[in-house]
Amino acid sequence: MKKLIYLILIILSITLFLFIFIPLFKMIISANPKLITDALADKEIVSAILLSFKCALIATTIALIAGIPLSFYLARYDFPFKSLVEAVLDIPVMIPHTAVGIALLTVFGSRFFLGKLFNSIGIDFVGTEFGIIIGMMYVSLSYLINHAKSGFKNVDPKLEKAARTLGASSLKTFFYVTLPLAKNDILSGAIMMWARGLSEFGAVVILAYHPMTAPVLILERFQSYGLNYSKPIAVLLILICIVLFTLLRWVNNRKKY
Repeated sequence: MKKLIYLILIILSITLFLFIFIPLFKMIISANPKLITDALADKEIVSAILLSFKCALIATTIALIAGIPLSFYLARYDFPFKSLVEAVLDIPVMIPHTAVGIALLTVFGSRFFLGKLFNSIGIDFVGTEFGIIIGMMYVSLSYLINHAKSGFKNVDPKLEKAARTLGASSLKTFFYVTLPLAKNDILSGAIMMWARGLSEFGAVVILAYHPMTAPVLILERFQSYGLNYSKPIAVLLILICIVLFTLLRWVNNRKKY
């Protein structure tokens, strides 16, 4: 009976893996190699891919700076309406991201208060990299917050108390004990956030159709020229992501041991 259960579980696991793997593999092997090399030589495509990686990295960096204190506070302290705060932080994952783009537009658009305020210091969120960054950050922040929160929860408070007993201040204890022990979860969350931001389309296309990120350019090429001209961009982006995220996961997993 146990062997049958294990066999069923293995079959289900393989089926799920193939469900993800086969479409990617099929698209990669069916792509015309010449069109892919042409895509590598296309400045617009290279620029769009680099812009996606750059904006996702900036969004993740901002979230790390602002999100780690929030994650720590949520992990260690109870306060009124904590469940509501946690629910709000999870909402961007659930709502349609085109709705996110519209919501951000009603706050950061040039006709609204924050938009006008930032415009006065030369920052415009509509049709600029700033709009891409806040769109990516809004939809992907939950991944970082939740991973970091789990990491802080897994740190034994006794280790922090020991450091405090030995004379370390609260700040020093956080940076030299708590943060290093939670770093793997924080790094995993940062990778997930960066990956999610990199693939974001809905919020970004409403805030900033131009300059084009890679997902927006794929749609634009598909609508204008068809599948044969959009597929090479998709394949190129997938190959880059596979290499990068495999490397990042490998580095993160090595650090755990």
